[in-house]
Amino acid sequence: MYEEPYRWVEAVGNRRQYLDDQLKEGTPVVGVAYERGILLMTMSKGTSKLYEIYDRIALGGMGHPADLEKLRFNLLEMAHVEGFNRSASDVTGSRLVKYGIAPVIKQAFEEVFKAPFIVKIVLAELGQRAGRDGFLTINYDGTFEEKSQCAVLAATPVVEQKMMGYLRQQSIVSLKDAVDVAIRTWAVGDRVQRSALEDGEDHDEAKTGPDQQMTDVETLYAHLRRCVVEKAIECALLDRQVQGPSKYRALEADELRTMLPTDLSPSLT
Repeated sequence: MYEEPYRWVEAVGNRRQYLDDQLKEGTPVVGVAYERGILLMTMSKGTSKLYEIYDRIALGGMGHPADLEKLRFNLLEMAHVEGFNRSASDVTGSRLVKYGIAPVIKQAFEEVFKAPFIVKIVLAELGQRAGRDGFLTINYDGTFEEKSQCAVLAATPVVEQKMMGYLRQQSIVSLKDAVDVAIRTWAVGDRVQRSALEDGEDHDEAKTGPDQQMTDVETLYAHLRRCVVEKAIECALLDRQVQGPSKYRALEADELRTMLPTDLSPSLT
């Protein structure tokens, strides 16, 4: 009888190790606020990782596509039921996370005889005016954090800290600034993850080298040029200047092409 709680703790620890291993090659996601709204950016191999959830709410995710799709559908259903039964103003990212998706993910993680969700999620919510935009990040165990101005997803907290440290040093005003900073931040995270994998190290203990070496602009663009051979850049916006209730739009290839170096343009979705 007394062994049961310890067995459960051990089982949860094993699940955490399993999920960390499953996500170690996941593609980072970057979210940044700028003067007109929010940009979400990632790279993919054909399966989209960025979606609209409701009028002013968007989702970015990393992990298993089937799990991400299931959770996206749950969020969509909850948001539209909430909007229909109450009002559009009652549909908020905080409510969707705290009373919707986070409990579902937590329950799946802690029920050791069922499969957990192999996902990490970021919800971006557009404020009524600049400075009020927000993000919520949800981990595979159901824990979540509220953030403002920027957010990232990556394989481990160590990689996310590297990305956030770099992101906070950047100045972002225009959409062009947001795109440029987002792709460089993505490259920072992807480089740290790959470095750990190539060295055979645990992400949490990886020696990633001097920050200057990992964040040099030319080095980051060189890394991006190698990545776009097999992956495509994906960007989505929550744009305050879009007419109508839905502020979500994908950043079209022609528009994105004007904001990127020429040698990255073939990678656009």
